[in-house]
Amino acid sequence: YKEGSTPVHWSCDGGTEYNMEDGDMDDVGTEITLYLNDDCLEFANEYRAREVIEKYCSFMPTEIYLAKENAPEEYETIDKADKRDTDTVIEEIHEDAKYEEKENDKGEKEQVEVSPAKDQLKIVKRPVPLNDTTPLWTKSPNECTDEEYKEFYRKVFLDYKEPLFWIHLNMDYPFNLKGILYFPKINTEYDSIEGTIKLYNNQVFIADNIKEVIPEFLMLLKGVIDCPDLPLNVSRSALQNDGFVKKISEYITKKVADKLIGMCKTDKEAYEKYWDDISPFIKFGCLKDEKFCDKINDYILFKDINDKYQTLPELLAPVHEDEKADAESADASDDTKKADNTDTNASDENKEPEKNTVYYVTDVVQQGQYIKLFKEQGMNAVILDHNIDTSFITQLEQRNDHYKFMRIDADLTESLKDESGADLTEATTTLSEVFKKALNNDKLTVKVENLKNADVASVLTLSEQGRRMQDMMKMYAAGGMGGMDPSMFAADQTLTLNANNELVKYILDNKDSEHVPMFAEQLYDLAMLSNQPLSVDQMTKFVKRSNDIMLLLTK
Repeated sequence: YKEGSTPVHWSCDGGTEYNMEDGDMDDVGTEITLYLNDDCLEFANEYRAREVIEKYCSFMPTEIYLAKENAPEEYETIDKADKRDTDTVIEEIHEDAKYEEKENDKGEKEQVEVSPAKDQLKIVKRPVPLNDTTPLWTKSPNECTDEEYKEFYRKVFLDYKEPLFWIHLNMDYPFNLKGILYFPKINTEYDSIEGTIKLYNNQVFIADNIKEVIPEFLMLLKGVIDCPDLPLNVSRSALQNDGFVKKISEYITKKVADKLIGMCKTDKEAYEKYWDDISPFIKFGCLKDEKFCDKINDYILFKDINDKYQTLPELLAPVHEDEKADAESADASDDTKKADNTDTNASDENKEPEKNTVYYVTDVVQQGQYIKLFKEQGMNAVILDHNIDTSFITQLEQRNDHYKFMRIDADLTESLKDESGADLTEATTTLSEVFKKALNNDKLTVKVENLKNADVASVLTLSEQGRRMQDMMKMYAAGGMGGMDPSMFAADQTLTLNANNELVKYILDNKDSEHVPMFAEQLYDLAMLSNQPLSVDQMTKFVKRSNDIMLLLTK
């Protein structure tokens, strides 16, 4: 490129040595010729070469063109005014103006120009670059429109379902990082929730989903990250211990948390609309990253049985307000008792603070009876029906000591009971014997309570911790991590019978009747159906028993 300079010819056979000598090129630039072995001839194919270039160099900052040698020349027609110095003109084309006879406002006919004269050129078809030298992530967020973000998403990930929203990363200090992360719309019942994070270095593709750079839970997203400062000549194990790489990961996590918190604070309606789709990402993030969990803790949404979305602080607010009111009303009387209660207060300080309970539902249909009971008493519960929820709520409980989660069928709250004061000790003893004998189950716990809803005859509850352990074992077994029988961790069952129900009263008053064992089995199965599906054998017996009971009415 300098006047009078000599071109250089460099050659190498693929080893560690090379030759450098004077060349004979006349044009400015560089020409590289690759000689392929027989086992690499696929790369001399135009379509294979295009595939490689489009994968690794789709966004390279220098334009890349691909031409097939000896291919027939292609042409295109352009306006003469649009001619470039680099165009090769094959033919000049002149088109005269075209006229049509039309009637004017006065009813007179005249010639009207419908197409002006054109001077065009037939040229050798201009080459089109295979790459986009200015991808969207290189621009400032305020320069990009929503449609550009969506078009870029479709182009890069070939996903024609619109993303829910996106986060544009743009950082210059203490390291250079740019990128865009998309939250895709996923049907978790049918779609894989494995995402794609493409890592670039100076707009050159490096790899998909490098775990050391991208937080694991964000690999469920789709996006591109370009970090020129990332070291590329080190091993994966070195990346794991690289403090710079860790800072990148922490920065990305912070930006995602900030975006979600900002949406919850400023546009909660949109945040609620997206929640069902993004909740698996957020819950997985809480399990994998403690800092992320602590930061997002108060902005996790829970959909309740009334189809409203609430955060944990909102769910617990009524409880806290009641406690505050009780505390204020007790202040006056406490002042008069301080002197007498020194010892009592000392012992109370050693007690573990009582936790507030957040009730939850895992199957709206299956647990419909419990939901109905809750609604009748003005109580609330949240819906947690995703596979990840068991692990997720356990994580939340470990990091928050003032509340606990309990499934809606884990116990009967005092609000559902009728505090009539009647002594049910004898009824409990009698019915316990009847049901254990009829069901042939000595381990079953039977309780008798006065429930407010007299239509409910029996309710089955399972211990929270036992059921959680059983669910986790089932999940491990389904994931190929067997070795343990889930039934080893069977949750403790408690059958609660409603003393206000007419059928329960009948069984109590006619315990020696020949039909009582059949009624007892039926009540147990009905309670079970509100808790979980019956097995094939149980369902067969249940159907037959239902028919037998109906036959009693015909006699």
